[in-house]
Amino acid sequence: MSSPLPVRPLTVWFLTGSQELYGEETLAQVADQSRAVAEQLDAEGDLSASVVWKPVLKDSASVHAMILAANADPDCAGVVTWMHTFSPAKMWIAGMDALRKPMLHLHTQAGAQLPWSSIDMDFMNLNQAAHGDREFGYIGARLGVSRTVVSGHVSNPAVRERVAAWTRAARGAHELRTMRLARFGDNMREVAVTEGDKVEAQLRFGVSVNTYGVTELADLVDSAPADAVDDIVTDYVDHYDVAAELLPSGERHESLRYGAAIEWGLRTFLEDGGFTAFTSNFEDLGGLRQLPGLAVQRLMADGYGFGGEGDWKTSVMLRTTKAMAAGRPGGTSFMEDYTYDLSTPGAEKILGAHMLEVCPSIAAGRPTLEIHPLGIGGREDPVRLRFTAAPATDAVVVGISDMGDRFRLTLNEIDVVEPSEPLPNLPVACAVWEPKPDFATSTESWILAGGPHHTVLSTAVGTAEFRELAEMLRTELVVIDGGTTIPGMRDSLRWSSAYHRLAARL
Repeated sequence: MSSPLPVRPLTVWFLTGSQELYGEETLAQVADQSRAVAEQLDAEGDLSASVVWKPVLKDSASVHAMILAANADPDCAGVVTWMHTFSPAKMWIAGMDALRKPMLHLHTQAGAQLPWSSIDMDFMNLNQAAHGDREFGYIGARLGVSRTVVSGHVSNPAVRERVAAWTRAARGAHELRTMRLARFGDNMREVAVTEGDKVEAQLRFGVSVNTYGVTELADLVDSAPADAVDDIVTDYVDHYDVAAELLPSGERHESLRYGAAIEWGLRTFLEDGGFTAFTSNFEDLGGLRQLPGLAVQRLMADGYGFGGEGDWKTSVMLRTTKAMAAGRPGGTSFMEDYTYDLSTPGAEKILGAHMLEVCPSIAAGRPTLEIHPLGIGGREDPVRLRFTAAPATDAVVVGISDMGDRFRLTLNEIDVVEPSEPLPNLPVACAVWEPKPDFATSTESWILAGGPHHTVLSTAVGTAEFRELAEMLRTELVVIDGGTTIPGMRDSLRWSSAYHRLAARL
């Protein structure tokens, strides 16, 4: 039966800066007001983590102890800081130097509107974020702390959405730090872009990537209990429109049962090993009679990362993106730019698909469950889910490449659209999209950037989350959007390469 990966409850700590200078009465007001801001953000922010208010910080020792505690808490995804009053920034040096979690600097104040007719010096002493946050901002810049700054009152929906995007990215970064990925075999032979430095990935992101013999999986599949297979097949019939030939009375039902056995074996291996992402490779199937298709699609729908042909980097990004998208409308899938419709200049379309493995979380309707030949891999015909992706504006495709001295994320903003015509003979799931700013600029920019042919397509999270994630990971991000031009892209790639190479040496 389907077993979605649980969404781990995470927190962000709300840290408020002040100092002893103001006296107990003022500090009590600071505490009350900062707690109210944190509670409003938690209640109305549509965040993917709970906001936990912490006592007001008034000296270097308390700041340092709080940051060390945040670093040590496995459920803390990051910290939100606010200088309610003037908090001398030298008291933050030790803490900021020790910080190992993402940080958002919220530049706000307790009240949205000034009480113009009653403002006095007591009010001014209490409400000093306007220059308190500038003092704090200086020390962040001086220390080179990676951070996001969001300005405005928490009652403003735009402010809350920016905080929410940062929080989703913090969840993604947290997921990376604890991710374990299982590779069944190596990557596809002679392919360049699916190669990568797994040691650097663990150092930079935290993800652990290791290889396991496909024979271990095949042995599990062969030992799948009949009653477990029965339960999975029942789940298929309940959730999909199953082709008649695959139903219990159909002539190819055994193929469906074998697909269910693959799912049971994969789930068992991943759950027992604590893995949240995996890869397969059609060139290394060992004793498997089918290329895993249906099982992979179902596992992706339950939150697992996946990369075809041994592409562990895309699998990592898929799981990270699904973690960021938890609780959001829309879907996220493994994807590949497959072929183009160039018939209408100015309205070109990209048809994305893969051999089998597209996630049903992006489906427009109830998928069909079918069986068709697969002219690659040399195995039995595999079962798979078939559908087209639901239309969506403001979607993205994002890929990760190992550039030799760093990782690069390449992102293209897209609109997912209906296929121009029906696709009655395409035996796999697919998505059709129009890239921004246009087809030529998009594809030329992607190729200039060295973006991969395997990607993650998401209609649940977008550019804002990936900008925040790249900042948290100190990783290069190339964005292709409505304002992109080829001369600008060439310049941007040169400047970005120079910056990241210089930064790596500092």
